[in-house]
Amino acid sequence: MPPLLAAFSAAGAHAEITDWDDGTVDWARFDAALLRSAWDYAERLPEFLAWVERTAVATLLLNPPAVVRWNADKHYLGELAGKGLPVVPTTYAEPGADVQLVLRRFLAQHDCAELVVKPAVGAGARDARRHARAATEEILAQLRPLLAARRSMMLQPYLEGVDTAGETALMFIAGRFSHAVRKGPLLPRGAPATPGLFAPEQISARVPGEDELAAAQRILAALPFGELLYARIDLIRDAAGAPRLLELEITEPSMFFAHAPGSAERFVSAVGVRLARC
Repeated sequence: MPPLLAAFSAAGAHAEITDWDDGTVDWARFDAALLRSAWDYAERLPEFLAWVERTAVATLLLNPPAVVRWNADKHYLGELAGKGLPVVPTTYAEPGADVQLVLRRFLAQHDCAELVVKPAVGAGARDARRHARAATEEILAQLRPLLAARRSMMLQPYLEGVDTAGETALMFIAGRFSHAVRKGPLLPRGAPATPGLFAPEQISARVPGEDELAAAQRILAALPFGELLYARIDLIRDAAGAPRLLELEITEPSMFFAHAPGSAERFVSAVGVRLARC
């Protein structure tokens, strides 16, 4: 946030940090509302999406409501996989499902030593765990209470290359690649679910591989929303070394401006272009 606020100030624009759920805020007095860190939305999704719709009537919301609604639920990974895009294989466990059957089918389909279990609606690393394949009771113990709380869950093979290569997060501004960072592995083997929003992260600047950049551009081009103001595409490599989409962050991602000089200024310029179109 500090580099972004400084860039707005340098451009002669007044920017305020406000809470999305502050009922005293008159959103109509702003030329635009820029979603940055509304990370409690996962626990309050209906309330948050209702606010999104109201605010988009009062001012220019970036990114817009249709993008936010679609991206807030990671069932979008299944949709993208259905389009033939390179996505980390994902199985969904829905409330009311036979969880033992879901797990048994997942293990039959994926010859992985470990797997990740996490919510389909979630932010950061909260309620996400990495399990050994054989830890059936531990996996079921994580799934059952969350499913009982009417939360859809995801099962994914743990791609071991992330332990050495990490993730590559590619930031796009106004549809153009801006910069990238390396994110170290988040989920230690055998650790309990992260109690807070985020697990400790190791972040450094990274130049993405040509195949990673091509995969990210292909994913962006497949979206039905046109040119987005911002997008972050998190990729990890599979056992064959090919990049796979782990998450597509187009609602409120950390953009890591501090790791890329000039990136906050590019972002502010892109916001100005959007405002000029209105």
